[in-house]
Amino acid sequence: MATTLYSTPCRSLATSSSSSSSLQPCPLSSNLAYPQRVTFSQRFLASKVSLKSQPQPYQIPVHTQQPEGTVTAAVTPVENGTSHKQLKADLLSLKSPDESEDGFEKDENESSVSITVVGASGDLAKKKIFPALFALYYEDCLPKHFTIYGYARSKMTDAELRNMVSKTLTCRIDKRENCNEKMDQFLIRCFYHSGQYDSQENFAALDKKLKEHEGGRTSNRLFYLSIPPNIFIDAVKCASLSASSGNGWTRVIVEKPFGRDSESSAALTKSLKQYLTEDQIFRIDHYLGKELVENLSVLRFSNLIFEPLWSRQYIRNVQLIFSEDFGTEGRGGYFDHYGIIRDIMQNHLLQILALFAMETPVSLDAEDIRNEKVKVLRSMRPLRLEDVVIGQYKSHTRGGVTYPAYVDDKTVPSGSLTPTFAAAALFIDNARWDGVPFLMKAGKALHNKRAEIRVQFRHVPGNLYNRNFGTDLDRATNELVIRVQPDEAIYLKINNKVPGLGMKLDRSNLNLHYAARYSKEIPDAYERLLLDAIEGERRLFIRSDELDAAWSLFTPVLKELEEKKIIPEYYPYGSRGPVGAHYLAARHNVRWGDLGTDVDH
Repeated sequence: MATTLYSTPCRSLATSSSSSSSLQPCPLSSNLAYPQRVTFSQRFLASKVSLKSQPQPYQIPVHTQQPEGTVTAAVTPVENGTSHKQLKADLLSLKSPDESEDGFEKDENESSVSITVVGASGDLAKKKIFPALFALYYEDCLPKHFTIYGYARSKMTDAELRNMVSKTLTCRIDKRENCNEKMDQFLIRCFYHSGQYDSQENFAALDKKLKEHEGGRTSNRLFYLSIPPNIFIDAVKCASLSASSGNGWTRVIVEKPFGRDSESSAALTKSLKQYLTEDQIFRIDHYLGKELVENLSVLRFSNLIFEPLWSRQYIRNVQLIFSEDFGTEGRGGYFDHYGIIRDIMQNHLLQILALFAMETPVSLDAEDIRNEKVKVLRSMRPLRLEDVVIGQYKSHTRGGVTYPAYVDDKTVPSGSLTPTFAAAALFIDNARWDGVPFLMKAGKALHNKRAEIRVQFRHVPGNLYNRNFGTDLDRATNELVIRVQPDEAIYLKINNKVPGLGMKLDRSNLNLHYAARYSKEIPDAYERLLLDAIEGERRLFIRSDELDAAWSLFTPVLKELEEKKIIPEYYPYGSRGPVGAHYLAARHNVRWGDLGTDVDH
């Protein structure tokens, strides 16, 4: 009997053998085509076979539609009464996960995807990458034939890797059933190879293992570099020369930081391009995978009420705010080498600004979107020292608890001037945004944790109700707030009459609160970006000329801060940051929107 075809919340996977493969039409329907991917809602169809509730072990012919035609295979269901522990033991003992999971014999015309996490023993891999890969597997977003390899210098067996990874996997995804079984099935696809990052011999040994799992299929390989930037080039060289795919695509995801300034960034790009083409390099900025950042272009370009207002005629200022309510907490050694401007502003916030301010792209194609972002970055006025305020948190006692200063971190050099807070006023010198201040601020050890975009509109000319607001015109202006994290929301502040016989005005929110509106859990940013990399979708990854333009904006002021040894303004741990940030905003006739003078829910 033929199985029922179910739709899944994932996208049709690319299987092109070239290094720059594009999205392919779904093989189950010749009428479907994807000239561009708009949202996560496009789906690919996958046939599923239930191995449950079978009265006795007999064989079921399964007809699964494939691009080449129909393939029939026999699946032996599990007997009633088989224990979960026994099933788990049987699964873990299998050498070939392809046959054990789906019952299909290996077909050389099919393709496989091998994902190698380089630096698998690190925190990022354990806390983010492996959980994101499991979430994709749970949602049926990974291809049928895939293998995950951890690669690091640590000595570890496959079983030890699986045990390590299992501790970070959760069943958070919609809280659905069979999560434990899915975990077991995922873990048997995970393997480990110990090796040095600069050893071609070790990567050649990895290549041999990957080929065993690929079984003669077209091999597509993705390497995720979860390692310090000083060993990027060594790992890329060895992976490229000794472990590239021979008949499919090879892609490398590079984690930030991408250098410390224009010169080091350009040198890194030049070295990477000795072994990879630009199409093979995926520079990841996980903030671009956030749901609310993804929704920016949808909000603007598919709603008539917003696009006409998106200009200097109606917008008074734009604020990009990032704050954390904790300090470096033992990571000061890494942080001190970069500081808050390089760590947050030059990448996360500047990328959001470019998406916010760009002109309408020709299409939703990755290159069209990235072209418009580059135009914005190249139109920006050079950042001046007087338009920047830096700060560093100091020790503070609150509620009987003493919180440490930045320099109290044992990994931070004594007397360090590295800023843990920065605010900046930036300007885009083009026809749409001329004169509109874009204010950024980012900091650690502040009073709350948030990331948001606040769009403050101009005052209403000749407002009839000014007397109801007194002299504080800011209270009468509309504001659009896009809260990226936590508790994602989009809300518009409007003026409204309070019910009653008198004329009393109130500021109210038209609120889209994601948790209340949507029952489905929002995917982690790494899930979206990993799936995009597998598919070859580059829209949310940073191109080399985009990176150059971003660094050229910040490098001069960073050098001036360091050469002149500018002393940061000290602010108490858990406060709203240095007072200088408020003076900076006031110079541009702006008040920060996160002062807590109103309710943001």
